[in-house]
Amino acid sequence: MGYVMGKVTMDRSQSASVDLLLREELARGNRARASVVPVFAHFLDSDGPSLFSDAIIAVMRGQLEHLTRQLLAATFSDTGRDAPETVVRQALSNRLAGDANVVDHVYSVALEGLIAKNLEQNCAIDPVLSPLLQELIASDNAAIAEIAMSVLAAQSRFSLNHTRMELPLGELPFEVFARTVEHGEAAANDADVAVGNEALPKLKSDYDEGTNRIGLLARLTSAMRGGAVAGLDLAHAGLGLFASSCASLLSLEREHAVFACHEGQTVRLALMLKAAGLNGAASERQIALLGGTKAIPGGLEAISQVYARDMLAAHMQQGVPK
Repeated sequence: MGYVMGKVTMDRSQSASVDLLLREELARGNRARASVVPVFAHFLDSDGPSLFSDAIIAVMRGQLEHLTRQLLAATFSDTGRDAPETVVRQALSNRLAGDANVVDHVYSVALEGLIAKNLEQNCAIDPVLSPLLQELIASDNAAIAEIAMSVLAAQSRFSLNHTRMELPLGELPFEVFARTVEHGEAAANDADVAVGNEALPKLKSDYDEGTNRIGLLARLTSAMRGGAVAGLDLAHAGLGLFASSCASLLSLEREHAVFACHEGQTVRLALMLKAAGLNGAASERQIALLGGTKAIPGGLEAISQVYARDMLAAHMQQGVPK
């Protein structure tokens, strides 16, 4: 039998063709994402052409430098020593730029900020207060309304931080935060500086993943439960809620959803939206807003939602930084 959805059926040869195309596109996307770290590292050492846009590189440079400054301030703030020499700063910067998990997240944040800016300019989609977020703020459910208000403030900070090319340490997901702080501690050890009680340990104790932007968006989409499907309407939800809703509904890391919004990842996003339950017409509307550059396979509509989920599960862990 062919895969069936509604009244649409495919014979074995057609389904095999679509299956192969989808797998090739997922593999291609995985290779592209896996290349982020080595390509970025190469760019840092070269003034030549890059596979990255100048805008992405500029934002990533700024965000990594901001992380470096924050770590140095925390590490050396209570030691009574002058600011570390340039060599120590450069060593810490190199550590961060060489960490696959850190760079992957920084890339995701920079990409999200740039896509949100483009959506605002080209489609009048507010990057801070979307119609859906307004509705959630006015919700009769006090818990949802409270989280939505916090998301509004977080989105405003995110937009401002993107403009400034900054990335506060407290906005990092826990795993990335922990690895980043480890680099700060290593830099202190390399410089033979003892970390005082009010430095990095305080930074750790003050960290709360549930109150940063990504944590708040995750809490909001979780509180919405099945209603999170409303977040898959990009024009209504805005990019922040769109990406978090997609990640929540599919139990994926949010970076996957943001990466799929890149204009060159049309097929990946279409498969994600299919797996999340969107029909072909609705998916095409989201992809059109994002300026997708690749045609959606004609047979994608005919595969089942379960099959799309299984394919994603099999491929999403490939090409992910370790």
